[in-house]
Amino acid sequence: MEELFRIFQVDAKRAAEIKTTPDEPHIHDFDEMIIGVHGTLEHFIDFDNHTLNSPFISFIARGKFHRVVPHNLDDNYHLWAIRFMEDFLPGASFELTPTYHLSSGFELPRDLFFKRIVNTCEMLHFEMEQPTPNFAVVRDLLKALLTMSTAEQQKHAARHRGDINSQNSTYIAFLQILEENFRRDVGVDFYAEKLFMSTRNLNLICQSIIRKSVSEIIEDRKIAESKKLLTGTDKPISEIGYEIGYNDKSCFTNAFKKKNGITPSVFRKNMQKLLS
Repeated sequence: MEELFRIFQVDAKRAAEIKTTPDEPHIHDFDEMIIGVHGTLEHFIDFDNHTLNSPFISFIARGKFHRVVPHNLDDNYHLWAIRFMEDFLPGASFELTPTYHLSSGFELPRDLFFKRIVNTCEMLHFEMEQPTPNFAVVRDLLKALLTMSTAEQQKHAARHRGDINSQNSTYIAFLQILEENFRRDVGVDFYAEKLFMSTRNLNLICQSIIRKSVSEIIEDRKIAESKKLLTGTDKPISEIGYEIGYNDKSCFTNAFKKKNGITPSVFRKNMQKLLS
């Protein structure tokens, strides 16, 4: 089950290989965080091209067009890359997207905070190098890394906040309202009314930014929360379904299986086996 999480380093040799044979922009089915220790990275994300000089942190949510090209290659070139699937840390993308939506990466000082970030990467790498990694430890370290990076990005965004176009402003507002209400049995109309717009316009904005409909995003948030509860609690499946807005167990089970290909009970058993 190691494909749920991966951490690796990019040194000067690997960076040179990437630069000479760059990928075309592509879409990942995982979330990725890149920590730049030494060197420069040109980043193409959703048709926006920008360059980050180390030290830096960048987050690329799954489903985004993505391409990287390393620059300023020397013997000290060093990046950490961390990739994780939604099942490994349910809900992480929804928690990170409002923070990183307008700026997928930021530069920061080479200070004690950045040293803690690098130390956490080293601990994650060390644990994954063990013959039998403790994935419960890996999850906790990943949570700590994401919490630290998100707090720093929020401070960075507050210092460098510029003009936000209306579509981005609406999308962020939608995500904030969704976070407060996704457990309720409410549909697209509810969110459109909260944002004083038509369901059509809200759908157009979401399709433009994330290439998903409003109903898909709502469903994704519910399922992500259910995975967190299935992994972190021993609540009955019917109770979990009711808690996130499904009126009966069969509706929840069908929605979960349609999205993941397995039932909630099988998912819970798989995660218990992984984390035991």
